[in-house]
Amino acid sequence: DMGAYEFQGEPQSTEPDEIVIPKLNKISNYPNPFNPTTNIKLNLSESGRIDFSIYNIRGQLVKTLINENKQAGFYHKTWTGKDNTNRKCSSGIYFIKLKTDNFVKIDKVMMLK
Repeated sequence: DMGAYEFQGEPQSTEPDEIVIPKLNKISNYPNPFNPTTNIKLNLSESGRIDFSIYNIRGQLVKTLINENKQAGFYHKTWTGKDNTNRKCSSGIYFIKLKTDNFVKIDKVMMLK
């Protein structure tokens, strides 16, 4: 036994040249680093409840951008560098978190003053 294994199951696709491309949820923001505003684009691949929020480096919630049911599609949000109480946030690294029923994506942004 040389440690090689042989697949004994059925192929996943009946078409030999079929390529399956999964639908993905995407987040992008511009500019990054930013001062004082960044534009965030969100692409949802499926409908459902989403939590789209900003967290600080300590993992504390800073700003909730969306927390509701949304249809699949493209969305645009602007973060003005303020928290949920409308106070200005300090310079530093923040995390944009997108959470759906079966998906979590986190991107890093930096605010410079």
